[in-house]
Amino acid sequence: MSPTYRTQLDALASYRPGAPAPQRDGPAFKLSSNENPYPPLPSVRAVLQEALADINRYPSFSADAVVAAVAAHCGVKPAEIVLGAGSVEVVSALIRTVAGAGDEVVYAWRSFEAYPQLVVTAGATPVTVPLTPDLGHDLFGLAGAITPATTCVLICTPNNPTGTVVTAAELDDFMARVPPTVTVVIDEAYIEFDRDPRSPHGLDFFARYPNIVVCHTFSKAYGLAGLRIGYAVAPAELAEQMRKVSLSFGVSDLAQRAALASLDARDELAERVAVIVERRGAVEAALAAQGWRLPNSQANFVWLPTERTVQAGAILENHGLAGRIFAGEGARLSIGEAESLEPLIAAAGEILALS
Repeated sequence: MSPTYRTQLDALASYRPGAPAPQRDGPAFKLSSNENPYPPLPSVRAVLQEALADINRYPSFSADAVVAAVAAHCGVKPAEIVLGAGSVEVVSALIRTVAGAGDEVVYAWRSFEAYPQLVVTAGATPVTVPLTPDLGHDLFGLAGAITPATTCVLICTPNNPTGTVVTAAELDDFMARVPPTVTVVIDEAYIEFDRDPRSPHGLDFFARYPNIVVCHTFSKAYGLAGLRIGYAVAPAELAEQMRKVSLSFGVSDLAQRAALASLDARDELAERVAVIVERRGAVEAALAAQGWRLPNSQANFVWLPTERTVQAGAILENHGLAGRIFAGEGARLSIGEAESLEPLIAAAGEILALS
């Protein structure tokens, strides 16, 4: 006999990380994980080097220094901050706090690939609402999917993997339809790359609605993906409950120190973000000139809608690129090193010619 396990997991696909850069002669680039292409700032590296002397010790359990700095950065109270190993961990803690067996969690699809896993592993039921034809969130449809069993709605803006955003006006209309007992998560992992003036600012909505939770990460714009640190801004009572289900010592000392150093250097990091946004614009313009009709990305990636994903993956690999392939739907390509732009554009032209 074999050990038993939860049979709900049989229908759940495992999370697939981004593929590494192809092994080949010549340049190769990993554009599959939406990583910041820049190495850590010298000031951040210096802090990490100093911290290595203490890695035999547990990190600060409460991470008071980081919590205080993040709270000041966001203009909220420290009691309203919950840290985790990346924004995915704080979203997980939130779902495990508000949802369980018999509860429903509503989200758009396709959106962040981890959402189904987080909902099912919490014991709750996922309820998905298709994206609009322009690959954005259907907020009217999401509101219509709420039932008495719904405890949480997840809104990823900019959306991973399509890069689209909801507008502030749309989100206000949506919140007017949401019962106050339902928690609405605004997942803003890519917010620093968003240049759409119509976009909402999650923290503004947090200040206005008592059932809003905002999630941010240091992985993308701040370039700390390998250290895993993110945070939620949540009502204090809910935040206290989230901490009860969060992993003890889940944020390493290295991650805590790097986050503090990165907040101190956010002006330098903003300059890097501006370069990535500029590269995104250049890529989108080149792809539009090829004939692509793309969703307007406000993230650090572009989405190529194509059903010929097996061939698309092979074309990308031939150009030395690893993209994030979603079978039968499309390819998500991170905006990476400057040297990766030319092969990305060339590969996109060949992928377009498949259709």
